[in-house]
Parts: sequence; structure tokens; C-alpha cells
Amino acid sequence: MPRPSPTARADAGDGVGGVRHHGGVSTHFYTASSLDGFIATTDHSLHWLLHQDIDEAGPMHYSAFIDGIGALAMGASTYEWVLAHDDGPWPYAQPTWVFTHRDLPVRGEADIRFVQGDIRPVHAAMTQAAKGKDVWLVGGGELVGAFADAGLLDEVWVQFAPVTLGAGSPLLPRALDLELMEVARNRSFLCGRYRVRGPLPPAGR
Repeated sequence: MPRPSPTARADAGDGVGGVRHHGGVSTHFYTASSLDGFIATTDHSLHWLLHQDIDEAGPMHYSAFIDGIGALAMGASTYEWVLAHDDGPWPYAQPTWVFTHRDLPVRGEADIRFVQGDIRPVHAAMTQAAKGKDVWLVGGGELVGAFADAGLLDEVWVQFAPVTLGAGSPLLPRALDLELMEVARNRSFLCGRYRVRGPLPPAGR
């Protein structure tokens, strides 16, 4: 989702999580989720998330996370959600790559770069533009899954809200083997940081 309130702890001088890949830059999926693994309802609503209690100065808070980010990527639906639900200036100072096959508007002087196709050259361009900081995959889950398929996803940060949705947009529709690196509570949210080991091995291996 675009701007979940709780977020990851970061040191802006050393990236978000300390795991460094791809020329010194780590690529992170940072998002909020329902307890049953959905990042939005079937009609793309986040009403279940936006009223949750969060300490903006507490552990894994958003401002610390974004300070360590130098470039963003998102899908068309996520981009349209941000445009529809944030009436002010474009909320991100970082260059943003939007994967889409459609013509979409640009707000103000935002640094938006519309792309499609192979994610590898796009990721290389993002890494260069990040200037030593990390890359944030804002969503949705299918786009993040494509980065994982290419071996370009390093860490997953999830802030679990105390709700279940029953259906909706899945958190990350891939079978991945993860290692839990950090966990914290921020009021209503259970926050976890995971390192991506790779694809989940088949049963029996």
C-alpha cells in the first residue's frame, strides 16, 4: 500500500536494514497487511487500515524508513490510489517508476517515470538513481512478486493490523523462503522484518 503509517527502522546513512545487495543498494517491500494476508479489500479500500492506532515516533515509524529510500517503484493501481487519496503535492521526493501499459497523469513537478516490460533494466536505473540509498517497492503484491522472480527483492517489511478481511489483494503472491530478522510492536501493529532467502523449496527438500 502507498503510505502505511507504521514502518521500518532505518539509518539513512546505511540503508534500511543493513543487508546490502545490487551495488550496495537493498530493495525492500514495505507495506501494511491484514492478519490474513491482504493489503487492500476487493474494491481497493484501505479503510480498515487508516483508522488504526500508531505511534508516529514509535518503533518502525514511517519517517525513519523513508529517509533511507532513494527510489520507488509501484504499479498503476497503487499510483492511481495515491493520486485519488492524497489531494496535496505528490508525497514522495524520490524519483518514482510506475509500471503501466496505460497513459496516466502526472501531478505537478513530480519525478514520475512510466515503464513497462523487463524489470531488470528498470531496477538497474533505480539503483543508480538511488545514489547509495535503498529502493522501496511500494506495491502492489504482483509487481513485488515480479521483482522476487528476478532475484531482486532483498527484504520484506510487514506491519500487521489487527483485522481480517477474508478476501482482497494478496500481500505477496509468491512462495518465498524468508528469515525473520526483527519484530516490534507499535500500538495496534505487529511489525516484522524479513530477509528473502529465495524461492520456497519444493516439499521433501
